[in-house]
Amino acid sequence: MTGLSDFFNRPINYLRLSVTDRCNLRCVYCMPLEGVAPLPHDEILSYEEIGLVARAASELGISKVRLTGGEPLVRAHLSRLIGMLAGIEGIDDLSLTTNGVLLSRYARELKAAGLKRVNISLDSLHPERFGKITRIGKLEHSLQGIEAARAAGLHPIKINMVVMRGVNDDEIADFARLTMEKGWHVRFIEFMPIGEVKSRETAVGSRQSAVWSGEGDYRLSTMDYRQTPAPLYNGARLQTEEFVPISEIIERIESLGTLEPYSLDGNGPARYFRLPQAKGTIGFISPVSEHFCFRCNRLRLTAEGKLRPCLLSDEEIDLREPLRRRASVDELKRLIEQATQAKPEGHRLGSGTTARKRTMCQIGG
Repeated sequence: MTGLSDFFNRPINYLRLSVTDRCNLRCVYCMPLEGVAPLPHDEILSYEEIGLVARAASELGISKVRLTGGEPLVRAHLSRLIGMLAGIEGIDDLSLTTNGVLLSRYARELKAAGLKRVNISLDSLHPERFGKITRIGKLEHSLQGIEAARAAGLHPIKINMVVMRGVNDDEIADFARLTMEKGWHVRFIEFMPIGEVKSRETAVGSRQSAVWSGEGDYRLSTMDYRQTPAPLYNGARLQTEEFVPISEIIERIESLGTLEPYSLDGNGPARYFRLPQAKGTIGFISPVSEHFCFRCNRLRLTAEGKLRPCLLSDEEIDLREPLRRRASVDELKRLIEQATQAKPEGHRLGSGTTARKRTMCQIGG
């Protein structure tokens, strides 16, 4: 096995695998109100194709794999894929990012198949607000998922909160307090502009809300929410009304006590701290105000087989066509190496450049 490094000598050992572009929620920062046309089933990589990519990546030195979506748990029989990936030599960390809605149903099954840990997206502790941010979600379902993951032994459980000014930023201290009261590992994430979005509704919502049908699509229902125009995403106005820098988040948390640096297992971009005597930890992910491109260690594979060197760039390398003409593992390895060498030195959010051809749900975060 050899190590994999990019043109800037950054070691690349982390692969995010999106298994679906579909989701059972419609979070305001992830998917536009009108939705995204779901990919036809035959355009999405099969579990066997995903497994082959993971095998090729592992032979190059990829040791960390995370499953994403959309919402990965809406894809049927996900534990079968997890079992396949867990059996690949060299992959020593297999995790999943989820909204938690279906975790109470699948947590034990996922753990038994070989999943090691989960990250759960949770942007509010208030039921009504949670419903408006997700457009259709119920807070109780995600909280039940967190408890099921804990009971199944999927540790450490990390809670991801995307902080949005005027939406949920008044809950920063409440989330931080839970690291002391419940031992949660909470990660605060800066709001990021992703996708060609001309305007963005606030979490107060608009007069239409999506309803999950249970069959992989949505219908729109009328809801009596007020609509608030949001600023365009461009270079002059990158810091939108919703944006809260990590420095401000830290100031608010330190009203609870002094943050102490802490080391937590994982291979992501977060910087971790702990409040005095807290069992849990606090992480900060600052892709905008204090970007971490200089230590980026990951590649991303979309559900239809496009390998992306950078979350915030539209450059992609197609793996589906080679897979379906039965490309060898060596050929896949060459394409992965090509994607690795195409990683940019850093993103260009500061100049108004971001990924515009896909929304966050189509990339996997």
